[in-house]
Amino acid sequence: MADAARRAAADPLRSVAGGAEAGAPELDRLIHERVRLGIVSALAVNDSLAFNELKDMLALTDGNLSVHARKLEEAGYVECTKKFEGRVPRTEFRLTDSGRGALEAYLNHMEAIIQAVRDR
Repeated sequence: MADAARRAAADPLRSVAGGAEAGAPELDRLIHERVRLGIVSALAVNDSLAFNELKDMLALTDGNLSVHARKLEEAGYVECTKKFEGRVPRTEFRLTDSGRGALEAYLNHMEAIIQAVRDR
């Protein structure tokens, strides 16, 4: 383990405080954003959610949800499926294995930060 990585593991607050050394772990900025964290969290506890369900659950506008969901989809964290029910379009979102892993890593990182703060 490199010295910088060892210090970051010993002091997770370095990554939040902007650890200047290369190799210090940083929060996943893609998930850390409030709306995207809400999306992946909602999808983590549901097999899938329709666009309107997710929009209502997170109190978002159509455009806001679309932009954030697209970023997560481009990263491979969320899968989007579009279909029709009769004549009505239906967009559904599901968390991918990669997204689930990224959320798990993010939560572990946050738990380490919380523990480090409590231990001080």
